[in-house]
Amino acid sequence: MFSLTKILPLLSLSILGQCLTPAQWRQESIYQVITDRFARTDGSTTAGCNINDYCGGTWAGLIKKLDYIQGMGFTAVWISPVVKNIEGLTSDGSSYHGYWAQDINSLNPHFGTASDLKALSSALHSRGMHLMVDIVTKSSAPANEKQGYVGCGNCVDYSTLSPFNSASYYHPFCFIDYNNAQSITNCWEGSNTVSLPDLRTENSNVQSVFNSWIAKLVSDYSIDGLRVDSMQQVNAGFWKPFQAAAGGIHAIGEVFNGDPAYTCPYQGQLSGVMNYPTFYTITNAFRSTNGDIQSLVNGINRMKSTCSDVTLLGSFLENHDNPRFPSLTSDVSLIKNAIGFTLLADGTPIIYQGQEQQFRGADVPTNREALWLSGYNTGSTLYQYIKTLNALRSLAIKKDPKYLTYNAWPIQSDSRTIVMRKGFTNNQVISIWTNRGANSGSAGITVGGGNAGWGAGWYMTDVLSCKTYVADSNGNIAVTLSDGLPQVLFPSQALNGSGICGK
Repeated sequence: MFSLTKILPLLSLSILGQCLTPAQWRQESIYQVITDRFARTDGSTTAGCNINDYCGGTWAGLIKKLDYIQGMGFTAVWISPVVKNIEGLTSDGSSYHGYWAQDINSLNPHFGTASDLKALSSALHSRGMHLMVDIVTKSSAPANEKQGYVGCGNCVDYSTLSPFNSASYYHPFCFIDYNNAQSITNCWEGSNTVSLPDLRTENSNVQSVFNSWIAKLVSDYSIDGLRVDSMQQVNAGFWKPFQAAAGGIHAIGEVFNGDPAYTCPYQGQLSGVMNYPTFYTITNAFRSTNGDIQSLVNGINRMKSTCSDVTLLGSFLENHDNPRFPSLTSDVSLIKNAIGFTLLADGTPIIYQGQEQQFRGADVPTNREALWLSGYNTGSTLYQYIKTLNALRSLAIKKDPKYLTYNAWPIQSDSRTIVMRKGFTNNQVISIWTNRGANSGSAGITVGGGNAGWGAGWYMTDVLSCKTYVADSNGNIAVTLSDGLPQVLFPSQALNGSGICGK
C-alpha cells in the first residue's frame, strides 16, 4: 500500500500560513462537509439523525475526524456557512444547513464557538491543509411561516435580523423567474412556506457592510478560500470588491446552470465557478449503459473554448443540492467512472461527504445524510479508489507543476468510451473511461499515436489495477477493459518512489 505522506505534504506546506491565491488553489483537492452531518463532538457513530433538523455535527467533531479526510488525500475542507441562523423547525426543515442567516456577525452556536472555529482552522493548517468557508450574500433569514399563507413576503419581522434589520435593505417581495435576468437578481429565493428576503446588494451601504464583514471573517479565522452560494442571484458589480476585501483569496461561485455560454462569463466576476456544465455531461455520460459519451466530449471542448480558465473551476459530481449519483445507478463500475472523471478533470476536484461511502440520497434533504452512520469506513471500495486517484494527481503535480495548467482533452472516443489526456510527455495521465457497466465482460481498445505522448517501447502502468503495458513498435498500447472499470495510465518510471502500485 502506498503512503500519501510521501506525496501530499510537499504540495501544501510551501504555502502554509499564506493567503492562497486562485492559482494556488489549482493544486488543492477539496472535501465538502455539511458541518451538522459530518461528526459529533462526542464521536458517536450511532446517534440518530432527523434529516430535517439539527443532528449534532460540530467543528470540534470535525477536528477529531481530519485523519479520515486527509487519509483520502484531500488537502482542503469546505464547510457549511458559519453564521448564526434562525431557530425553529418549519415545513421545509430547520437551518441545519447554515443558509438561513439571522446575524452575520455571530457564529452558529449549534456548530460551536469562535474558539472551536479557530481551532479547526489551526488544525487544518498544522496538517498543511486549508479551510474553505461557504458564504451567502443573496438573502437573509426566511420569513416567519404562517399556515395557509400564500406569498410570505409580508410576514417578515426584519427587526430580528442583523445587521440588515429593516425592510429598506431588501427588495420587494417576488419569487424568482429564472427566465428573467432582473428577476434573478432582485426577487426572493425560497417558497411560500419559507421565503428568503432578498438583500439589495446593489446598495452601497449593503456592499460596504459585506466587504467589512468578509475581511474580518477571513482574518479572524484564517480562511483560505470561499465557496459563494447563489452567485448568479447577486448583481454583477458586487463581486470584485467583495473578493478584494477578502484579501484576494480564491472564491468559487455557484452558478446553477448547465450552459457554458451562461456560466463561464461569471468567471469575470469571481476567480472561479462551480463547473455545472461538466457536472451535467458527466452525469449523463455515466448514469447508465446508454449514456451520452459524445455530449461529454463536446462539452469538455466547449468549456475550454468558452471559459476564461477551466483550471480554476470547481469540478464535482455530487453536492448538497443535487441527487447523489448512486441514486441514479447502483452500478459500481459506472460510479467509479463518474467519480474518477471528476477527480482528474481540469480545475479543483471536490468530493462531497458520503461519496466515498456510496451514499444514495436523492433529492434534498435525503442527500444530506449523517456521515457518522457509515462508521467512517476507511476500507470501503470508493474510499480507497478516491485515495488512489488523489495520490496520482498529487504525484503528477509534484513531478511537473505545469500539469495543473495543461488543459485535459479527449484524444479519442467512441459511443462507449472516452480517453482523456492531461499533462506533458513523461508526466501525462491517460485515463480511459467507459459506460459499459459492470458484468459487461472484456472489451479491447487501442490507445496510442502522437496524441498519447508516448512512443515505441514506453511503459505505462494502470494505477487502478497496477497492470503495466508496453507500447508496440507503432507506439500503440492494447488495453483490455474488464467489466466496465476505468483505467488510468501513468509513465511507469515516474511512479518510482511514490508508493503507488508498490513502486
